[in-house]
Amino acid sequence: MTVVVKIGGARAVDPSGALSDAAQLETDLAVVHGGSTAVDDALERMGIEPEYVETPSGVVGRFTDAETMDVFKMAMAGQVNTDLVAGLREAGVDAVGLSGVDGGLLSGKRKSAVRVVEDGKKKIRRGDHSGTIESVNADLLERLLDGGYTPVASPPMLADDGVPVNTDADRAAAAVAGALDATLVILTDVEGVYRDPDDPETRIESVETPAEYEELTEAAEGFMTRKVMAATEALEQGATEVVVASANADAPITGAVDGGGTHVYPSALAEEGSDA
Repeated sequence: MTVVVKIGGARAVDPSGALSDAAQLETDLAVVHGGSTAVDDALERMGIEPEYVETPSGVVGRFTDAETMDVFKMAMAGQVNTDLVAGLREAGVDAVGLSGVDGGLLSGKRKSAVRVVEDGKKKIRRGDHSGTIESVNADLLERLLDGGYTPVASPPMLADDGVPVNTDADRAAAAVAGALDATLVILTDVEGVYRDPDDPETRIESVETPAEYEELTEAAEGFMTRKVMAATEALEQGATEVVVASANADAPITGAVDGGGTHVYPSALAEEGSDA
């Protein structure tokens, strides 16, 4: 069994519990991380205003122009990745830091333009340095895992024109989990997906049927929409299970694997009436 853990980069996510818990896992582990807060903080220090845009489907993401991309690379690889690798090694985990560019770990097509909604109108924005992952160098990850190492990976990815570009970390984790036929644990700042976003007591514990999956997608709002999208992509690409759980819980990784959070299974994506 292999577990891929996605550690969020939001300010409310404390990674320390996951780092210490990683040493307790008796299974192969790969880590994928984001770094939105670190990137925004670095931009602020440089006097650059972060820009977020909304897609027609309602998903909010970063608009990454050339200047922002330079800061993104610095913050993700130079700060967040290094800090996580250092924290894992201190906990006794033999971690190795990678960006999606290293060894062509994450590669795919660069977006020539993005569709956004501004002031209620749909527009086309060009100049965005972002892309969609189409390939994962699973051989590189498997060689590291077989050697006893824990890969710690993050965007940027390598675009088809040879340029490093931004890509969503949740979807990067989904691609990695799919390539490794792994269980994906998405750690965030809440305990799972809630039927009522304001009430933790309404946590959806298990999603195994198409009807339950429909309930899941209807319940997901805001940032959770992207988590559910990543869960869907991971399962479609070969992941055995996806868990959305709290990074701030005690033993967050083992707790999620053992039943905490919201568990989504491949059977949830089967068509109604299918034998799958």
